[in-house]
Amino acid sequence: MKALHIHKTLEKDSELYLTELPYKKGQLVEIIVQAEPLEKVKIAFTARQLRDSGLVGLWKGHKDIKDSSDFARELREKAQRRN
Repeated sequence: MKALHIHKTLEKDSELYLTELPYKKGQLVEIIVQAEPLEKVKIAFTARQLRDSGLVGLWKGHKDIKDSSDFARELREKAQRRN
């Protein structure tokens, strides 16, 4: 099934009108509504800023982390399950 992405700004609270959809009468459709953040925050570092930020090597020396790749993968998986 091909997804149709439409970005709309609500004109009134709790109301959304969709028109000119490429579907026919009687066709079953699924509608999923997801709000975008009010403000998109973009954080960007240069390589030097990242190196100097203290983020690189943050976990160095931790005795409880045997494999940094496995640890990072586990953190990502936990973050994905939070939602």
